Amino acid sequence: MAVRRISIFGATGSIGQNTIDLIARAPGNYDVVALTGGRNVAQLAEDARRLGAEIAVTAYDEDGPALREALAGSGVEAAAGRAAILEAADRPADWVMSAIVGAAGLEPGLRALGQGAALALANKESMVCAGALMLAAARQGQGRILPVDSEHSAVFQALIGEDIAAVERVIITASGGAFRDWPLEALANATPAEAATHPNWDMGQRITIDSASMFNKALELIETKEFFGIKPEQIEAVVHPESLIHALVGFRDGALMAHVGPPDMRHAIGFALHWPERRELPVARLDLAALGQLNFRRACETRWPALRLAREVMVAGGLSGAIFNAAKETALDGFIEGRIGFTRMAPVVEEVLSKLSAHPSLNHAAFTLDTVLEADHLARITANEIMTT
Repeated sequence: MAVRRISIFGATGSIGQNTIDLIARAPGNYDVVALTGGRNVAQLAEDARRLGAEIAVTAYDEDGPALREALAGSGVEAAAGRAAILEAADRPADWVMSAIVGAAGLEPGLRALGQGAALALANKESMVCAGALMLAAARQGQGRILPVDSEHSAVFQALIGEDIAAVERVIITASGGAFRDWPLEALANATPAEAATHPNWDMGQRITIDSASMFNKALELIETKEFFGIKPEQIEAVVHPESLIHALVGFRDGALMAHVGPPDMRHAIGFALHWPERRELPVARLDLAALGQLNFRRACETRWPALRLAREVMVAGGLSGAIFNAAKETALDGFIEGRIGFTRMAPVVEEVLSKLSAHPSLNHAAFTLDTVLEADHLARITANEIMTT
């Protein structure tokens, strides 16, 4: 087996750490090119030393000196800032993990695809904001996008050997997050700490809160349309509290193909890492008799209005995905900072979508990286203005 050159963007987050866990179990199979991270400089430096990375990059310029000090004498190059992350994405690699949170992960992913890498995509925002650009970059650079969200990995696996034309529907499951059993009237007073406690998954603060609001699932619905070319009306969401069935694909003969596995991100990461092979992974094996039963509920759009907004975005197309994501990220910042309540996030996003749908510089604009970034910028400004009024 040839040694593969790999990079991990977002190495210090939960996806990045699970990726490193798998790589560290077979260190002779990989040469690590680049690791990037955020504020957790100590973790980034420790992993870069342990894996013998060529370069480690923190996203924040002001953390550069601390990273350089932590890597002094290691032989690992240290860098900081946005330009350094993009330069790292230009370094040749066979396989790249895209796990930077939010729209910030878009451009590094495009660059990795442009130099022909297999891009393991955990950054769903890239497909939501610029799915057409991502797919075009993969074609032009002869790269490959491999989904790492558990739901999209499940759909991808269920479609192996199948004709996409035979697909009747795709069902994405949701845990329901921290508030799935809360009375609806109690949600207005929910705190960020309460929203950041997930019943099944061990994830970062932002994605866990997005799970509670179902904005995470809303992004996944849009990503399903963009990645697989499925029509909006063919995509469903259902609440599945056990988080054991990650997605189901329904075919025109009435059959449903389900992907079932433990709530462990190393399954989807490992599938992408070893694709097109299946290899042994250190994940739990399910005891179906011990489980006894699996439960499902309808995903109520009154409780989770983010799902309704996602459907509107899928129909609208164009730059609406970039606007939706940027407004969502900004509203989430507002909730975490205590500027708005939990149930105010969706109305903020809806108002941003309404205001910018007729914006002169975005209406009928060409779909390019520049216009996506402009839409992102304007949506963040607009969301902040709405939250301050």
